[in-house]
Amino acid sequence: MYREYLIGLSYIAASILFIFGLKMLSSPHRARRGNLVSAVGMLLAVIATLSYQGMSFGWILAGLMIGGLFGAISAVKVPMTSMPEFVGLYNGFGGIASLLVGWAEYHAFWHDSWGQELVPLGRFTGVSIYLAILIGGVTFSGSMVAFGKLAEMISGRPILYKGQHIVSGFVLVAVAALGVVFVLFPHLHVIYAVVLVGIVLSLILGVLVTIPIGGADMPVAICLLNSYSGLAACAAGFVISNTVLIVAGSLVGASGIILTIIMCKAMNRSIANVLFGGFGATAGVQSSGVLGEAKPITAADAYFVLEGASSVVFVPGYGMAVAQAQHVVRELGEILEKNGAEVKYAIHPVAGRMPGHMNVLLAEANVPYEQLVEMDAINPIIETMDVAIVIGANDVVNPAAREDEKSPIYGMPIINVDKARTVFVLKRSMASGFAGIENPLFFKENTRMLFGDAKVSIQALVAQFKET
Repeated sequence: MYREYLIGLSYIAASILFIFGLKMLSSPHRARRGNLVSAVGMLLAVIATLSYQGMSFGWILAGLMIGGLFGAISAVKVPMTSMPEFVGLYNGFGGIASLLVGWAEYHAFWHDSWGQELVPLGRFTGVSIYLAILIGGVTFSGSMVAFGKLAEMISGRPILYKGQHIVSGFVLVAVAALGVVFVLFPHLHVIYAVVLVGIVLSLILGVLVTIPIGGADMPVAICLLNSYSGLAACAAGFVISNTVLIVAGSLVGASGIILTIIMCKAMNRSIANVLFGGFGATAGVQSSGVLGEAKPITAADAYFVLEGASSVVFVPGYGMAVAQAQHVVRELGEILEKNGAEVKYAIHPVAGRMPGHMNVLLAEANVPYEQLVEMDAINPIIETMDVAIVIGANDVVNPAAREDEKSPIYGMPIINVDKARTVFVLKRSMASGFAGIENPLFFKENTRMLFGDAKVSIQALVAQFKET
């Protein structure tokens, strides 16, 4: 009896720590502490769960060793540039875990009722089991597709085909119909086959809803898949009557949905448009008009412009992550400050390939939080900035979003760098960005292209300042 009370109290304490930790994550100053608080809550929840009697500790220990080893290797070996795809991968692991929990619980019920009197399975439990299987399957296969796209193992462009919505709708209806049959007749032994078919269809559905997503919509997809993993965990918590799993899953699911909505608003798009619109479907299609001629610049010439600038804003993108240039960007920013310039770092909500990607990279380089500004804060003053330095960003600064009604990104809020007095764009080539859309910014009169690896280009600018 006392054991049950202690476990219950531990779950309450863990839930409180989760909530406080999540709240701290909303502030860059407290994010590290919030992560630690949440980790302590999870440790407390694990210890409390292991206090239940009758558990197979051999299997648990084996799982802890394998999972811990994989996690430790990932933490050490995976570079920050590969973090988006691994976030997708870990979401998938959470989904498959929930699926297996639901399947195992029904398998135990099916095994116990074979050849015996009917063992009742409540409707609520049946719904929870099926939701854990369904959402877990969609999360796993969808996350694997997202992982493949982000890791460039498969094409990042949307995969569209005729009748796609009809096929996806048919699979969704079939999964729902099987769920109704399962909930109403869970005791029939033929229903085990229904469960297996439901698992297969949920995996297919995850692929179908993820392959149309591409380009700049991928950060939104990561948010949505993260929410799915939380909802699947919540359903699994109801299946095994685990309070802390229900709370943790609900927190992840709710926060993921909220972040998804915020990201969609930042892109002026609906969730349905993200899932079924096929953003970037026109990838690779060039403009029929003559945009002009790009004007390259050398690091030496760029130095003379920066040396006389009184205000500079850096606009990072995924190219900065690929080049791992965040540390030299911070070094250049410090040099410009010592030279008397006001320095800011403008972060678009969907810059990079996952939410907060650029914030994490700049924080890793110890860029002061006070210098990080959001899109809505920098746009009203961008016209007063002497120089805007775009580092590997493309779609989030593309003026076609304002000017070209035929562009797939028309209406998407962007950072209006083209309105700065001078714009330096650091890119390896004139190739389009992740969405595959041509960028008129490169041909503006106030734009100069500094070609080459972003890290090498920034280092060359730093060297110019140090030589004088």
